[in-house]
Amino acid sequence: MQQHVRMRILVASDLHYRLPHYDWLVGAAEDVDVVALAGDLADVVSPVPHEVQTVVLRTYLHRLADAGPVFAASGNHDLDGPGTHGEQVAGWLSSSDHEALHLDGTSVDLEDTRFTVCPWWDGPVTRDEVGAQLRAAAVDRPERWVWLYHAPPAGTALCNDGRRTFPDEQLAAWIEELEPDLVFCGHIHQAPWIDGGTWHARMGRTWVFNAGKQIGKVPPHITVDTATATAHWFGVFESETVSLG
Repeated sequence: MQQHVRMRILVASDLHYRLPHYDWLVGAAEDVDVVALAGDLADVVSPVPHEVQTVVLRTYLHRLADAGPVFAASGNHDLDGPGTHGEQVAGWLSSSDHEALHLDGTSVDLEDTRFTVCPWWDGPVTRDEVGAQLRAAAVDRPERWVWLYHAPPAGTALCNDGRRTFPDEQLAAWIEELEPDLVFCGHIHQAPWIDGGTWHARMGRTWVFNAGKQIGKVPPHITVDTATATAHWFGVFESETVSLG
């Protein structure tokens, strides 16, 4: 019988430069194997200039990576200017100088799990780059494949903020085509708490998660345990565990 490697993955998103949440993550990283951040690390409406935020956040990312592997995808609040194609990119999340810190555009295998970090795309060029990245990462995929992608897919309650939906049709199509095992999203802060809302959804064989954004010293977060095949959501005022079997 094949022995599966146990991995505990701590997932959060939409931290929006809330430094107490980063302080909590630095401590929590000691108790898990992997930290996955699914976009909007920075905050465009903060009084702190974006270029200052990114310096501070890189320091936090390095501190997290000192404890173990970190995967961090960009969201719309992380964009800091146009790339060579003229579409907006998060240049500060495009390259890493820490061996355990994996940023936009990367795919990395840890034991029996492949992590693919997708950048926020701003137009057709960067959208097609993400599609090519995912298809390339699908080749010879290992036991488990995890995506980080900021916006939640169409066809799920994860993209509903209680007033309207913000469906990512392209992500839904990529999930249908490539069938990853787990997708970590964010973007829609209210999704877990609205009437009929949720922090998890199933699309075929794929589990998709959005921990949401909430007040408090501890950010909403999800802990995935591959050995028990469970995902536990801490939602500040409530929590829940689902079986991934």
